[in-house]
Amino acid sequence: MHCLGAPSIARAAGEASILSDSNEKLASSSPKPTQSNRRVVIVGIPGVGKSSVVHKVVELMGEGDQKPEVVNYGTTMMEEATRVHGLSSRDQMRKLPVEDQRQLQIYAARKISRLDRRYVIIDTHLFIATREGFWPGMPLDVLRALDPTHLVLVSASLEEIMSRRENDLTRSRDRATHETLELEIAAAQTYLFSSSLVCGCPALVVRNSTGMIEEAAKSIINAVFSS
Repeated sequence: MHCLGAPSIARAAGEASILSDSNEKLASSSPKPTQSNRRVVIVGIPGVGKSSVVHKVVELMGEGDQKPEVVNYGTTMMEEATRVHGLSSRDQMRKLPVEDQRQLQIYAARKISRLDRRYVIIDTHLFIATREGFWPGMPLDVLRALDPTHLVLVSASLEEIMSRRENDLTRSRDRATHETLELEIAAAQTYLFSSSLVCGCPALVVRNSTGMIEEAAKSIINAVFSS
């Protein structure tokens, strides 16, 4: 029977070594985006309709070389956590020691930065709300490894966000208040512009109002993929 508790010292050291070796190999071979390439990080707090906007961007851009490849950052982390640590769920990944989680974050960022596609959209979170406070989804070393060309924040009004969360039956969330939502919106903008400063890349805020998803997607396409 296998225990899901802490691994042995030898096993932990071996896993850390595997991750470290993987990160070193990726770091030595990660290409820089060319002037025409786009590595676009699209973020948004729950309820803004980020996933729907990303889907509409891909739909409008069509097929072939123009079609962006969409990568879910958390999924990339989970694939490596499964390979190295034998995990089967994201809940298990969140229980790993912080240093192991950081290694997984950096690995995922470097792997994504190596994708040989003209347009790549990274679907991720600027932060995760925890009982301890807001945990950055893209800390400094992760941003440097990911090396995005653009950062996009999808936003919506406070009322729209609250309504969408309440009507989303696929998720089980604590009921948000106007105060907590205002704090999340402010945090998202702060993280966005801080990340832009670190990366030296433009930051775009796009409003996804109810019934205007195509307009939101076109705003991203015109600003990011048409230049």
